[in-house]
Amino acid sequence: MRSKLTPVLLFLLVLALQPFSSPQRPSVPPIGPPGENTNPDIPTRAQKEMEKKANEQRHADLKRDADKLLQLSTELKEYVDKSNENVLSVDVVRKAEEIEKLAHSVKAKMRGDN
Repeated sequence: MRSKLTPVLLFLLVLALQPFSSPQRPSVPPIGPPGENTNPDIPTRAQKEMEKKANEQRHADLKRDADKLLQLSTELKEYVDKSNENVLSVDVVRKAEEIEKLAHSVKAKMRGDN
C-alpha cells in the first residue's frame, strides 16, 4: 500500500508547491492616460494605500495557507506511514482531499482569481 500511495503523495505535494515555483504574472497598468484615476471617487494616494493593504492581506493569506499545506502534508505522511499495505485509512483520503482543495485555493490566490 505504501508504494501505491507514494506517487499520490508526491503528486499532491508537487501540485501544492507548483504556484511557488512558477513566475508571477507582471502587473498590467490600468488603461488610460498616465496619472488618471480609474475611480474618480477615490483619491490616488488613498487608492494606492488600499491596493497596498489588499496586497499585504493577500500575502498574509498565502503565507498562512502555505503553512497549513505543510502541516497537512506532514500529517498525511504520518498517516501513510502508520497504515499498512492492506488498509487504506479514511483519514488518509480525507487529508489528501483537504490538501487538494487548499492547493487549488492557493493557486487561485497566486493568480489573483480569488
